Amino acid sequence: MEEKIEEREKGLSRRGFLKAAGVMGAVAVAQKAMGQMPTLVAENPLTGAFDMHIHAAPDVVSRSIHDFELAQKAKEMGMRGVVTKNHEFITNDRAYLVRQVVPGIEVFGGIAMNDSVGGINPVAVKSMIKFTGGCGKIVWLPTTDSAHHKSFFAKKPDAGGIRVIDAAGQAIPELRQVLKLVAQAGIIFATGHVSPKEALAAAKAATEEGVRKILITHAMQSPGEMTVDDLKRCVETGAIIEHAYLSYLMGPQAALGWMRGWKHVSMEAFANAIKAVGAENCIVSTDLGQYLNPTPADGMKEFILELKKRGITDEQIHWMARKNPARLLGLEAM
Repeated sequence: MEEKIEEREKGLSRRGFLKAAGVMGAVAVAQKAMGQMPTLVAENPLTGAFDMHIHAAPDVVSRSIHDFELAQKAKEMGMRGVVTKNHEFITNDRAYLVRQVVPGIEVFGGIAMNDSVGGINPVAVKSMIKFTGGCGKIVWLPTTDSAHHKSFFAKKPDAGGIRVIDAAGQAIPELRQVLKLVAQAGIIFATGHVSPKEALAAAKAATEEGVRKILITHAMQSPGEMTVDDLKRCVETGAIIEHAYLSYLMGPQAALGWMRGWKHVSMEAFANAIKAVGAENCIVSTDLGQYLNPTPADGMKEFILELKKRGITDEQIHWMARKNPARLLGLEAM
């Protein structure tokens, strides 16, 4: 009997050892897995952040997300607000409707002065500003219809398109009229897809017309491809530099074929540019919404995390993702 008890105790000891070993092994595996896991929700860098450059459906091309999904996802991720952009028509009317369906998040839009709205068209801008809800916060210079965009991708000097400066390098009269409207409304003037020379001339003209919120659209991204010296000159006019995550996804190794002809902007280049001109003169955005690309909220989260790995501090992120966007959109800084 005593022998059986001894054997049973030894058996329990062996089973206990094996059980303990199993638990220890599981913990080790779990710890290794956690080291490979993405940032935890509790460490979410998107809390209170804005993304001021998103393309969502409905549109004339495929998008990864529609307006309501965009707002709901951003809200769930703790973001404070989003701005949607469309190359063809205004988005502030849609923003007003999204606010009624998904309360608790700031949603804004604007107008890009492409051919579909009459180009540099003061009437279209004036109408956009008047729309219900006051959600129209940005007027972009021409994007896909700009002369620079067309010549850049056609690889020839004159491929048509909309020009915003004359032969002497001065803002055209229609642009001056638009800038006056932007100044009166206290909204943002953004440079779209024009050349660095045009962007700088337009920014100077905007300052002359009383515009106080100037945004250099995805400054280092194609087709503008500004240098750090270009960025510094823009900042001297009082402009804010936009850095867009989409630029990082572009280039020869891009997953989407149409993006391979655009310049790849590395995270190191972003970080260096931010340090060179100061985070207080920059914002971060995504320019996402393309079919098969990451969702905007996921892209913004990754952008912030990658910048932090390159030495961009939490305070600098706060300036670029929260304070500057809030100021530009006419909101209280948090």
